[in-house]
Amino acid sequence: MFKIGSVFVPVTNLEKSSSWYEELLGVKKIGSWDGGAGFYLPNGSTQFGLIEVETPQPTEFVIKGKQKNSYFNFVVQDVDAIHKELNDKGVVTTEIDDFGGMRFFDFFDPDRNPFSVVSEVEGSPFHSDHVKKLQEMNR
Repeated sequence: MFKIGSVFVPVTNLEKSSSWYEELLGVKKIGSWDGGAGFYLPNGSTQFGLIEVETPQPTEFVIKGKQKNSYFNFVVQDVDAIHKELNDKGVVTTEIDDFGGMRFFDFFDPDRNPFSVVSEVEGSPFHSDHVKKLQEMNR
């Protein structure tokens, strides 16, 4: 019935951010409109949009105290390789951390928007293979 069609990221310079996301994350441009641009990732079906805003907007929320969480994350097969690749390209990242077997780090775009990069944990109920099985069972 429903699926996520697009996620949107607020940016203060659409042209600069479009180039950054294309060059550093490998997104592919679908098209643009006044004040925005749409992209797709080489893997997955969710589209990725950039919306130009006048002032920076948060892409994360506060859980408790100073603990924050981004609204969405990027799933990768090899978190170490992606971490190295982004660092080699000069992208600001955090160190790789481990949470119950899930390895992850954050990176920051030109507007200092933080995003998490995670590796899936085999056997987890949240692993994409397990979710696909649940989807098939509930059709």
